[in-house]
Amino acid sequence: MKFKAIFFSVAVSMSTLAFAQETSQKKYSPPPGNALVGDVYGAGVNNTSETKAITADKLSKKLKKDKKVENVAVKGKVIDVCEKKGCWLTIQTEDNSQFFVKMKDYAFFVPTALKGKNVVLEGNAERKVTSVDEQKHYAEDAKKPQSEIDAITQPKEEIRFVANGIKVVN
Repeated sequence: MKFKAIFFSVAVSMSTLAFAQETSQKKYSPPPGNALVGDVYGAGVNNTSETKAITADKLSKKLKKDKKVENVAVKGKVIDVCEKKGCWLTIQTEDNSQFFVKMKDYAFFVPTALKGKNVVLEGNAERKVTSVDEQKHYAEDAKKPQSEIDAITQPKEEIRFVANGIKVVN
């Protein structure tokens, strides 16, 4: 009887270990999809926000006056998407600068096919100083060459956007 109890305990422990290893080794990838016009990610973008969306350039000007802008809709072109999970993206502004977008509460991801598409983002924006380590982390996610990653040596001030929703517009 003791043998059965010991055997049962060992079997349960081993199966728990096997499932834990499988989960921890799981590879993540961005969600599939072609990012077609009208596709929505996250909470979406309401029609009023879509028509009143400001340009990334206007957002930058607003953030020079205020440190943070809440509940704003911004339109822009996606120039980069996290290759690992689709958990962040970069938007290009009219003056060829960029701003960084993360998803609110890490609640949704976007397909890499979003790269090159025009979108409307709804959420909050602020100017923030990004550390060297964080910049390197995102450069690694984007599969940048090691030389480019090594060249990151200074923190940088940039616009950071936390998106509640994203809609492909063209």
